[in-house]
Amino acid sequence: MQGPRPVVLSGPSGAGKSTLLKKLLKDYENVFGFSVSHTTRQPRPGEVNGKDYHFVTREEMQKEIDAGEFIEHAEFSGNMYGTSKGAVQAVQAQNQICVLDIDIQGVKNIKKTELNPIYISVQPPSIEILEKRLRDRKTETEESLQKRLTAARVDLELSKEPGLFDLVIINDDLEKAYSELKGVLLEEIKKTEESRKS
Repeated sequence: MQGPRPVVLSGPSGAGKSTLLKKLLKDYENVFGFSVSHTTRQPRPGEVNGKDYHFVTREEMQKEIDAGEFIEHAEFSGNMYGTSKGAVQAVQAQNQICVLDIDIQGVKNIKKTELNPIYISVQPPSIEILEKRLRDRKTETEESLQKRLTAARVDLELSKEPGLFDLVIINDDLEKAYSELKGVLLEEIKKTEESRKS
C-alpha cells in the first residue's frame, strides 16, 4: 500500500481514544484521515452513512469479507464491524495518515497483513475509572455497560502481550496522553506534510 504509514489505535471503550483523536484531527487538520468502518448495526441518531460508518447488511458485509476485501472484522453485541482495504486506500490516496480505531482482535488480525501500521494502545488508569467514565456518558444500559467492562478487562489483559503495541498510553491526564501520542507520530506527520509541499 502506498502513502504514509497508517496508525492503529486500540483500547477499551471509555479509555479516551475519541477525545485524543479529535485533538489530533483538529491540530493537524489535513494530515490524518479516518478510515470509515463498516457495520451491520443500525445508525444512531445523527450518524451519517459513509461518514460515521458504512452501514451495510450482514449479507453484503459477509460477501466482501469472503472476497478478501477486509483487513479486519469482528462481531460485537450481535453486530459485525470491520475495516475494508478500500477504506484505508481512500485515505492514503489523499496522502493522509490513515487512522484505524480497532479492538484487540483486530490488532492481531492486522499483524497478519502487510499494512505495517504504528500500533498504539490507549488505556484507562484503572477499570474503576473506566467504569465511572462509561457511567458518566449515560449512553449504556447496565447490561451493555457490564459487557463493555468485561470486554475492557480482556482487552487490557491481552494488550500486555510483548511487542503487540509500539506505544501504550495510560490516559489519566489528557494533555500528557496527547503529547505522548503526538510524540510517536511526529515523524510520520512531518513526512506527510513535506510530501504535500513537493
